[in-house]
Amino acid sequence: MTTDATDLELRAERVLPATPEEVFDAYTDAEKQRIWFSILDTEPGIVEIDVDLRVGGTQTAVWGPSRDELFTETQTFLEIDRPHRLVTESVGTDPSGQSMTTRVEVTFTAVDGGTLMSVVQSGFPDVELRDFFAEHAWVGAFARIEAYLTRA
Repeated sequence: MTTDATDLELRAERVLPATPEEVFDAYTDAEKQRIWFSILDTEPGIVEIDVDLRVGGTQTAVWGPSRDELFTETQTFLEIDRPHRLVTESVGTDPSGQSMTTRVEVTFTAVDGGTLMSVVQSGFPDVELRDFFAEHAWVGAFARIEAYLTRA
């Protein structure tokens, strides 16, 4: 079986209960990310985030259950159109040192009930990683952002 590059793209979306500006800011602001990143965890672990929100700037997130088991993701901002669209090149590294580079395009569209946050992520090295991100990583990110936006 052969797989072409279009097969290694994922699309995910969720309607979130806030304005596009509020969702965009929750997704890109370091202080807000520190909160939502671990909002659903019973044990918060380690979350460190630095953001330089400008074209050519980077966002670096380091997280994990302990200093010995850290994931790192550095995104370089390629396009920023607040609060409508954000495009980054993402380089992620797992605790074993394996890394991958993907392109992430996120749009924020006002809809009844809030904002439709849509993600297209491409460049996965294999189907298993793409499916993991589609079924777990983005589902978890959406749930955390939603919990942040609806917290009392």
